[in-house]
Amino acid sequence: MVKAIRVHEHGGPEVLKWEDVEVGEPKEGEIRVKNKAVGLNFIDVYFRKGVYKSTLPFTPGNEAVGVVTAVGPGLTGRKVGDVVAYAGHPLGSYTEEQILPASAAVAVPPSIDPIVAASIMLKGMTAQVLVRRCFKVEPGHTVLVHAAAGGVGSLLCQWASALGATVIGTVSSEAKAAQAAEDGCHHVIIYTQEDFVASVDKITSGQGVNVVYDSIGKDTFQGSLACLKPRGYMVYFGESSGTPDPLPLSALAAKSLFLTRPALMQYNATRDELVECASEVFANVASGVLRVRVNHTYPLSHAAKAHADLEARKTSGSVVLLPDAA
Repeated sequence: MVKAIRVHEHGGPEVLKWEDVEVGEPKEGEIRVKNKAVGLNFIDVYFRKGVYKSTLPFTPGNEAVGVVTAVGPGLTGRKVGDVVAYAGHPLGSYTEEQILPASAAVAVPPSIDPIVAASIMLKGMTAQVLVRRCFKVEPGHTVLVHAAAGGVGSLLCQWASALGATVIGTVSSEAKAAQAAEDGCHHVIIYTQEDFVASVDKITSGQGVNVVYDSIGKDTFQGSLACLKPRGYMVYFGESSGTPDPLPLSALAAKSLFLTRPALMQYNATRDELVECASEVFANVASGVLRVRVNHTYPLSHAAKAHADLEARKTSGSVVLLPDAA
């Protein structure tokens, strides 16, 4: 038996329960992993609330780094003692140990600390998809990043800046504004003090931006569309403030806008795509292009407190849960 966080009903952070679970042995094509660090992501909140569906009861979590403790029969390419990471699928990383498909795990370079790797896998691969594949950021582009001091937002600002773009970021406080500036934002808008649409219009001299990366949703969606230049890209990848109202397709016609709702799973659908994506993330961490901010750690058994702080916007950068027995 090992300890894990279990969800028996949807609701607030209080539904996250610390319980004993059976793990079992890996079958063909599987590995057993003892987790050293577990990444906390806003998607975990969506699953806990039931916005994203999973059969009850379940163990939440989409990201972890750990050590292989057993391999399934006939499996090659993985051995006991390997340090591996996974992100996205399957659900269930809020646990001391878990069974994973070997195809979902990638090797963690020895130069990267497990806590850093756990904080960067899902967010880093999401950022890679957003700036390298969903909309390919290039020198001369102007980009708008909402929640610029958040886990993904921080990486987007750094990466887009390194690619030669002018980066505009929105944040909620002076402290987060300072962090966003450090992370490559050329212009920082404190949206609690100013209208971000008017500010973007002024910064761009009325031209608008090439792309908006919006993970906030309801509170920013219409404003984000207004910030785009003709033929601009609205990349909508989260909804921390709730789901926006339905949008008629005709609303895109005035400026011939593009609207996309990417999901990491579709962009890393093959093993080759997954390995290439993760490798680029790790390489950018190793080279210093991406500076990972693990600003908060919590014991895994205190996941409810971590969720409450995340939802209350008390966190910035990445949050990592540490298994109590790690």
